[in-house]
Amino acid sequence: MTDSEQERPSKTALKREMEALQKLGSKLVGLSSADLARIPIEDPDLREAIATARRIKSREGLRRQMQYIGKLMRLIDASAIEAALHEQEQGQKALARRFHELEDLRDQLLEKGPASTDEALKRFPNADRQRLRQLLMQANREKTANKPPAAARKLFRYLRELQQIANEEENSRGV
Repeated sequence: MTDSEQERPSKTALKREMEALQKLGSKLVGLSSADLARIPIEDPDLREAIATARRIKSREGLRRQMQYIGKLMRLIDASAIEAALHEQEQGQKALARRFHELEDLRDQLLEKGPASTDEALKRFPNADRQRLRQLLMQANREKTANKPPAAARKLFRYLRELQQIANEEENSRGV
């Protein structure tokens, strides 16, 4: 065996790398147009291949197009694309986490009633105490009357507004 043969990766390693690039290409094809626009794809051929794959309806045609995308991805440095996709996924996970935290806060407020407005005010100091108390009392009345939870939904929307305001203030301070 020569030195050049020992330095080359095995066929299995090459195949794994090809499949990983094909999966990356598949993720790109599955993105929304807005998300795809934020991914730094420098190669115009790759950009066109992704656009073509999004239009293909035939299963076999899509499979061949995905192989072509994988081939194109081998010719470029895909690390920037991987990093951008990872960043987008982390952003979506953070949004989901904040959403669940707001749901938990709403549930906690509904469980404890109007006396628990201080918890929300600690988290959102610019919140309107009176509006919070009114929404909580209204939700409590709806619950005892077995009515749909309209006030609970309004409370969640109000908490989400407060979260957005807090995020905007945080971003303006950071810039």
